[in-house]
Amino acid sequence: MKYSMTQEEKFEHMTNTPVKNLICSLAVPTIISMLITSIYNMADTFFVGQINTSATAAVGVAFSLMTIIQAIGFTFGNGSGNYVSRLLGQKNNAHASKVASTGFFSALILGFSLALIGLLFLDPFVRLLGATPTILPYAKSYIRLILIGMPYMAASFVLNNLLRFQGSAFYAMIGITTGGILNIALDPLFIFVFHMGITGAALATIISQFISFLILLRNSGAGGTLRMNFRYFTPRWAIYKEILRGGLPSFYRQGLASISTIVLNFCAGPFGDAAIAAMSIVNRIFMFASSALIGFGQGFQPVCGFNYGAKKYQRVMDGFYFCVKTAVGVLIFISIIGFLFAPQIVTVFRKDDLDVIRIGTLALRIQCVTFPLSSWIILSNMMLQTIGKSFKASVLAMSRQGLFYVPAILLLSSQLGLLGIQMTQSIAEVCTFLLAIPMSLSVLKELKAGERENREAENALSLSHEEKGGV
Repeated sequence: MKYSMTQEEKFEHMTNTPVKNLICSLAVPTIISMLITSIYNMADTFFVGQINTSATAAVGVAFSLMTIIQAIGFTFGNGSGNYVSRLLGQKNNAHASKVASTGFFSALILGFSLALIGLLFLDPFVRLLGATPTILPYAKSYIRLILIGMPYMAASFVLNNLLRFQGSAFYAMIGITTGGILNIALDPLFIFVFHMGITGAALATIISQFISFLILLRNSGAGGTLRMNFRYFTPRWAIYKEILRGGLPSFYRQGLASISTIVLNFCAGPFGDAAIAAMSIVNRIFMFASSALIGFGQGFQPVCGFNYGAKKYQRVMDGFYFCVKTAVGVLIFISIIGFLFAPQIVTVFRKDDLDVIRIGTLALRIQCVTFPLSSWIILSNMMLQTIGKSFKASVLAMSRQGLFYVPAILLLSSQLGLLGIQMTQSIAEVCTFLLAIPMSLSVLKELKAGERENREAENALSLSHEEKGGV
């Protein structure tokens, strides 16, 4: 998309370009952004894994905090972004600027407030996340610095999502990839050259994230996008209501991901630091594998939002089915590779601990069996959330990591021990898939009815014009 494209030109581009071509062009930068983000999340696990098993487990404990930060960022980012894309589809640019700025500054303020509380009560906070006595010193060193970066890390997620939903994913990609590459470069420098250990990994993360934040903030005014400005900050319930309507599914999804990770740490704790480390590695691997799918879906979301706002429902449906078909094929291929080479993949992260490799290999293989189901689950959730079906999107978002995962891991870990922990995610995946099918099909049926009404109205208008012309 060219740099000088106006909002009017962007509207025409988003509502008239062939759907498949449009989604693919928007998905390329979002896929790259998601892959880079996952790579530098995995880089922490990889480089810290060279220290010892407890340090590796500490990164797994800190993952709960990272999901809290993401919950804030995605709640305000997806919430404001969904609303902004529909407003731009309706050509209401002035209100879109208020919504975007309100989402950004709200995340910044909330992130600062929660970070301050976390720093004041660091020791009990880290224990609450599931740190064992042997993991605690490493987790405190890592989490202390992550809390310092929490405000701008949360705000970065908002900027990233706002850029995407406006159809300016390229500008989001620049900020995300720059930060990711910088993090990968700084990790070994701080950990091994400067001998900072796990503290170096955290320092690399917050420095790279700050650089990424500055780039995203700069790019928020590029390419016809809506620039963040404090004078547009409008903390009113009418705006927050719409932001929460679109953002609560993300809050539930990310918030429950944090809770599920904490529950996982507590359930795996009795089986030793190796169990926590192994499951942490498997989680990072699947986060990386899912990132391409999420990035592809993020290419669909602005197309979905713009065209839903413009009442071009057929384009929404065409985009959804195109994404699902493509995603299923890709995830089947990834699952086969993951199943066949599970030991080698886990060994990359912790080659000196046979217990970590053994536990992680089985967990990875079990999850690979059900992984392709994620295509329908994730894309259905994105569609429901983007078009404002908040209740259905929220229920679906809560199901995978909350409604099904938490009860399953508590039950199975007590009945089957470590095997129950290893198979929990797959069971939650199947249950969520069965729930997602009727929910998404009912909405697709509504869209089909809406498209039929549009065509009937167009035919009636055309007939009316013909009759007037005849007269």
